[in-house]
Amino acid sequence: MRKILIFIFSLFFLILLTFSIQAEIRVGEFPQNIDDEYLQSPDNINVETWQQNLNVPWELVFLPESNRALVTERGGRVLEVIEGELQPESYLTIDIVSRGEGGLLGMAHHPDFSEHPYIYLMYTYTSDSGEQYNRVSRFKDQSTQAGEEEIIIDQIPAGNYHDGGRIAFGPDDMLYITTGDTFNREIAQDLNNLGGKILRLTPTGEIPEDNPFNNSPVYSLGHRNPQGLAWHPETGDLFISDHGPSGEDGLRAKDRVKVVEAGSNFGWPDKIGYFENSEYANPLIMWENAVPPSGMIFYQGYLYLGTLRSQSLVRISLKIENNNYSVKKIEHLFNDGRGDSIYGRIRTAVVGPDGYLYFLTNNRDGRGSPRENDDKILRFKLD
Repeated sequence: MRKILIFIFSLFFLILLTFSIQAEIRVGEFPQNIDDEYLQSPDNINVETWQQNLNVPWELVFLPESNRALVTERGGRVLEVIEGELQPESYLTIDIVSRGEGGLLGMAHHPDFSEHPYIYLMYTYTSDSGEQYNRVSRFKDQSTQAGEEEIIIDQIPAGNYHDGGRIAFGPDDMLYITTGDTFNREIAQDLNNLGGKILRLTPTGEIPEDNPFNNSPVYSLGHRNPQGLAWHPETGDLFISDHGPSGEDGLRAKDRVKVVEAGSNFGWPDKIGYFENSEYANPLIMWENAVPPSGMIFYQGYLYLGTLRSQSLVRISLKIENNNYSVKKIEHLFNDGRGDSIYGRIRTAVVGPDGYLYFLTNNRDGRGSPRENDDKILRFKLD
């Protein structure tokens, strides 16, 4: 009995020691000095339903020079929309792991789609050895279905939470990939680990010569769970969204929007928030209350973000002066700020070739309250 007690005490001591030697997260200031506004029924916005009765749609991609669009559902299906009509047969079904926040996530098309008709997908899977990973693959478009899989990058850390998942081609025709820390926060600072990063690859999966770290796909590090990618239409600067803590060191909320440069380190899990003269990059926005932001896009001079817990489409007005950004206004559309949301959880926003802004609801993801005919793809156009 005495040996058992000694063993239990020793184990408890080791656990305490492990937590004690891990530095606490330093919390900085909020970089913006304005209050959020809430507009449940914003003027001059008339929303219409484009598609409905979907199952957790995660990404929407319009294919160039065609009347076709593709939609990913987190459960593993890619759906095709032709001339606005959802097709009854799946364009592609992938054997994936769909637990928690994993599954079939981001999607993009090749920047020169007419010459290289490839669809890129990021998804979660279980390896032959039983390990769980995320990977990005591409599939050749064959009109009504996808061709064979070609893996672009593999063995990205995966978990039930914090999988990142957004992929997009930038104005430099390179593929950018957001990856999460899978609740193993220390990996976000490890350059030998693909988690908690923004990755950058060529369309064929090679490492670009001008990547900031030698022979590494890592473009930026120190992120927790980034789920949004957008490039400013005038400057070409990369904006990302990232989820704040949900219990680490007793911290919550503090979701962020960041402007990312090659090689920038945003400090997670060493710090979060704005620090003057910091060795780490600072966010542009950090919220006091949980948002958290997911996919985003620039549309008619504003940055639009789909948000989950705050159940609103956030519209951000920015000012650029001396190559620096400041925030003029943050508006939560379709929410009254007191818990009444018209559309619920919003996963992402996408601009269509028709000039509409499309946004996807995720009320059937296990954390929302489904409305009639959820999940939906909604849209509106600003004159």
